[in-house]
Amino acid sequence: MVIALATLTGPRVAPAVVAKAPSCDTDGVGRIVAVGDVHGAYDRLVAILRAADIVDAGLRWEAGKTHLVQLGDIVDRGPESRKALDLLLRLEKQATRAGGAVHVLLGNHEVMRTLGDLRFVTPGEYEPFVTPQSEEIRQRFVQTSNAEDQVQLLKETPLGSVEMRVAFGRDGEYGKWLRTLNAVMKINGVLFLHGGISPALAALPCDTINTTVRRELTSDIDKTRAAPLTSLAAREDGPFWYRGLAQEPETFAPEVDQILMQQNARVMVIAHTVTPDGRIRTRFDGKIVQIDTGMQPAYVPAGRASALEISRGMFTAIYEDGREVLAVPPATGPKAPALPRP
Repeated sequence: MVIALATLTGPRVAPAVVAKAPSCDTDGVGRIVAVGDVHGAYDRLVAILRAADIVDAGLRWEAGKTHLVQLGDIVDRGPESRKALDLLLRLEKQATRAGGAVHVLLGNHEVMRTLGDLRFVTPGEYEPFVTPQSEEIRQRFVQTSNAEDQVQLLKETPLGSVEMRVAFGRDGEYGKWLRTLNAVMKINGVLFLHGGISPALAALPCDTINTTVRRELTSDIDKTRAAPLTSLAAREDGPFWYRGLAQEPETFAPEVDQILMQQNARVMVIAHTVTPDGRIRTRFDGKIVQIDTGMQPAYVPAGRASALEISRGMFTAIYEDGREVLAVPPATGPKAPALPRP
């Protein structure tokens, strides 16, 4: 289907992507800023990046050697997901030139998009893909179906939807990039991922998780689409969908300790499950940090934008109206170098 759609929309120019898979484990980073689910809330994403001193008024990278980690779910539920993707793509290049880094991780909604699951796409997400040729493209797409299905298919195919599906396909401008991204990243002994590491996956190194997911979304994508719940990318206790670290009672603490020990990590930062009060919170004596605070107001009316800063051994929740220091286990061994604030 992707090939057929690409034929309908004509040639595209995709942004350059790096063929080599990015490393999932790095140390010696002086400052880390992590941001959770965006869900098309572009304005709030910009506001929190400014509050965290990541971008300047012109939305240019101003954070020097800082590492920005975005924990996935940029798309779905909100209308401006394409603007958010484009911003992160630009910052990725700017940060590298400045000696820093942007690590965009996959979320379950990016996985859904690459698998062609559009259940949570909002109408506004199609609009940026509309061109003067969109009506012609839609008509040509509809005509590839059976005559008796064409009227219904036309109703179910908004302008721009064919182009969006192509853009997130294997060779599309966003799909090609997304398939290079990691599911899991570890920086200075802190593990970052969208849903969390479940007990079932605790023994898997981050490289194994990332390589497996990347294969399931590329060379094995037909198998993944045929049986998604058997794949690491879509199974309930996989890195994108697991909610146990956000929902299990405090008596689950021994399992958390075991997971972190097997992952050789001291803290895990997760998103995916919105916190009850719209604030970043810690669980299990600070070993789990939840940073999905409901950035998209159409999805979480009482939510807010937030970011987590890790610098000089201190974990700080950042909001548009202030900061709050969090209690987490202290680091052991060599400390990350202290960098001046940008």
